[in-house]
Amino acid sequence: MDRRSVLRYTAWAGMAAGLGVFRSRAAGAVPAMSPGMSAPPTSEILLPFPLANVTLAEGVFSRKRALMLDYGRGYDVNRLLSVFRANAGLDPGQAVAPGGWEGLDGEANGNLRGHYGGHFLSMLAQAYASTGEAVFNDKLTAMVAGLHACREALARTNPWVLSVPGRFGRAIENVRGSYQYVTLPPAAIGSANQLTLSMWVRPTRSDAWARLFDAGNDTTRYFYLAQRNDSGVPRFAITTSGPAGEQAVNGTAPLPLNTWSHIAVTLDGRAAQLYVNGVLVGSNGAVSLTPATLGSLRDYWIGRSHYGADPLYVGGIDELNIYSRALSADEVARLQWAPAASGPVGRGNLASYDFDDTNTATITDSSGAGRHAGLRRTWGAPSHPGFLAAYPETQFITLESMTASNYSVVWAPYYTAHKILKGLVDAHLNSKDAGTRAKALELASGLCDWMHSRLSRLSQAVRQRMWSIFSSGEFGGIVEAIVDTYSLTGKPSHLELAGFFQLNSLIDACASNTDILNGLHANQHIPIFNGLVRLYDETGEERYLTAARNFWPMVAEYRTYSIGGTSDGEFWKARGAIASTLSSVNAETCCAHNMLKLSRLLFFHEQDPRYMEFYERTLFNQILGSKQDKADAEYPLVTYFIGLAPGSQRDFTPKSGTTCCEGTGMESATKYQDSVYFRTAGDDALYVNLFSPSVLRWDTKGVTVTQTTGFPVEQGTTLTIGGSGRFSLRLRRPGWATTGYRVRVNGTVVDTSATRPGTYLSIDRAWSNGDSVTVDMPFSFRVEATPDDPDLRAVFYGPIHLVARAASTTTLSFSLDRLTRLSGDLVDTFVPVVGKALHFTVGNTEFVPFLEGTTDPFHSYVKNVTPTVVFAGLDSGVGNVRGANGLRLLDAIWRNAPFASKGDWVEHVRQTSAAWLAGGFISNAEHQRVLTTAGNARVLP
Repeated sequence: MDRRSVLRYTAWAGMAAGLGVFRSRAAGAVPAMSPGMSAPPTSEILLPFPLANVTLAEGVFSRKRALMLDYGRGYDVNRLLSVFRANAGLDPGQAVAPGGWEGLDGEANGNLRGHYGGHFLSMLAQAYASTGEAVFNDKLTAMVAGLHACREALARTNPWVLSVPGRFGRAIENVRGSYQYVTLPPAAIGSANQLTLSMWVRPTRSDAWARLFDAGNDTTRYFYLAQRNDSGVPRFAITTSGPAGEQAVNGTAPLPLNTWSHIAVTLDGRAAQLYVNGVLVGSNGAVSLTPATLGSLRDYWIGRSHYGADPLYVGGIDELNIYSRALSADEVARLQWAPAASGPVGRGNLASYDFDDTNTATITDSSGAGRHAGLRRTWGAPSHPGFLAAYPETQFITLESMTASNYSVVWAPYYTAHKILKGLVDAHLNSKDAGTRAKALELASGLCDWMHSRLSRLSQAVRQRMWSIFSSGEFGGIVEAIVDTYSLTGKPSHLELAGFFQLNSLIDACASNTDILNGLHANQHIPIFNGLVRLYDETGEERYLTAARNFWPMVAEYRTYSIGGTSDGEFWKARGAIASTLSSVNAETCCAHNMLKLSRLLFFHEQDPRYMEFYERTLFNQILGSKQDKADAEYPLVTYFIGLAPGSQRDFTPKSGTTCCEGTGMESATKYQDSVYFRTAGDDALYVNLFSPSVLRWDTKGVTVTQTTGFPVEQGTTLTIGGSGRFSLRLRRPGWATTGYRVRVNGTVVDTSATRPGTYLSIDRAWSNGDSVTVDMPFSFRVEATPDDPDLRAVFYGPIHLVARAASTTTLSFSLDRLTRLSGDLVDTFVPVVGKALHFTVGNTEFVPFLEGTTDPFHSYVKNVTPTVVFAGLDSGVGNVRGANGLRLLDAIWRNAPFASKGDWVEHVRQTSAAWLAGGFISNAEHQRVLTTAGNARVLP
């Protein structure tokens, strides 16, 4: 296999397993397996299948995905490109820029724009790979071509004129987000004692203090013409002593938006007159200052102010004429109806600009004096031609000297770069068009080249400081994307670049298995470990993999809520703090997305079933439940936070619809199938990790596997083999599949007695066309207690988290363990709702699957209140008190379920009750009543 062929196999599903696994890691030996033998955790190298090789069939995943695909089909990608085009000085067209975080305005001045466009690229790439629909490839092609044009425009030393229809002929347009202005040579004004400025303008925004013209050195000596002052009318002012000394004249009405207006100001050393459309709108007979008074000034600008907080002028500019005399009112009026050059007034003798220029940064002076102007960006030119962003490079430059967070100034520029880079890699790997693939890779490679050119100049100490800043220094999963790019380009500088993004304080702590997560921003740090695993793939540096392995349980096992998510208000709290952190801002969806990626990456290296147990919980609960079950043309309808306080409701349109979580939500919903099946690098084993109706095409084996199931409504699945060949089929037996688990091959029962819940069953045989494997996995009801409040429980039915649907904001209380069976199943407490799959009632309260994306108020946790020890409804009258270990007596009795027989269970009751007696928690009489009640109770199997 060549480099690209290998990566197409390892990165189609949004994660490049990478060529490094072939260079630096040999696949472990696979032990021979016989049917029924439980496979211990292995350290094989696993590879994912391309998304195109796993087709989703009808089921909960395909229904959720269909809603996202509809959104993707209908959304105009020009809206996403508009912010990139604006930054590059290109015509954004009529497309309306997205709102929220992706817009030019909004939160933190739009400093995160471009991130959502990157997510959308990934979504399109995955949607095309999964469905083959031309619409997704077409949109992908359009986005890559648009970004390529933006990169080429940004690479110019100065921006080129955006030529548009003007008042006379052509004009130039400075669009919102372009950071452009025009600079004139000093001689265009000179030291005139009299002056007339005449220009046509078409403002598109009503910004106060945006300058039509500004000349000065600083905020002391200057003169300007502003489109609006604080009162909303045009203003001319001139001063040698700052604002307090301004000699000014104001207009009487605002300049209309999106309409050409002629504006002129005249100075004669005694007075200033202001004209709009040939009409005198303001006059001040006490304006004695002139350009001659101010003397030689440094800057002469159109569209930019010397006050840094003032906005740039946004709109059209046409025909600027500068005269060394004060025109009369009649002469000003005559400039309304024809170009100055063809009228009696003539061109300005100091300078005259028609703004008819195209494909250039130079604006020609037609006065004959050769005083040509130039179009400039406020931030200059990119430091490297590979730069691509939807905002200026100043975001990245400023970060290099920051010592504290200020997201209104710098908001995670490398995080945004990650989304764009990943989208480009996904486009390269999935596009049908060779030209699009080549452009996408060129853009990705160039982006890495630019980042290397910036970061290689910095010391390690500076980089460490940058990455430690919340949230300005957040860089997301950029290391993973850079290593994926390196796997495609082979450039050593790209691998070196990946090593620049290392927060050593975190990595070293996790490598030594020291938990320092309390107080850290969750999603700023989770993706770091995804990148470390990929760096390990390429470098073999054990520190990286060790840190990631140690980090995973710190989150998955100590800071994860019932739905599979983590974080409170985006931050981690103390280890084991669950009940005490329930709020309206739990479980940021990005965190779940990235923890799934980390679990998957780690499982590729070490087949610890815990990773897939976590994956299933989070996928079937938070990820599915984060997508609303309705269609929408404007929003992907994905949650940001998921509040888990009592009576919480999900918000599927957070912050105007373009948050980080809506971006990862688009990606999640178009790659649901990416971890259903994995294969060993040697193609000698197939892992079936998840139960989802799907068809796998195993090209390298010449085999198909069709999984037919209604899971999770159906409590089992059937796998049908197409083709033939010898391989080991590794079936995950979920940890919740405790009783009744059965596997049949072509109708013959397989011995699963050695396969414990939460492990993999391996069936090694020569498979023939039409062979079938049927798996029965009966669900049972169970509750999971929070570590910091053992009475607060989450209810599960198999893998499905059931939430109580109720508007109350007070924690609901139930007695859930009064009818517990020997298996540990609480099934007799829950009454099925007829006609509503996976819906149950306890008393008058309905419990529903969290995966249903509704806005109904819910309780993810409820109190289990059973005051006395009760078995199968038979009450002993003995208090259900806590023992030395903090458990209540009933919890200690049932924690070892399932029990093989009632006799085994009664013996366990005796031992547990005796421990409570010995500890002084119950009396001997109470101990005897517990035993008597247990003996008399009709506890079902």
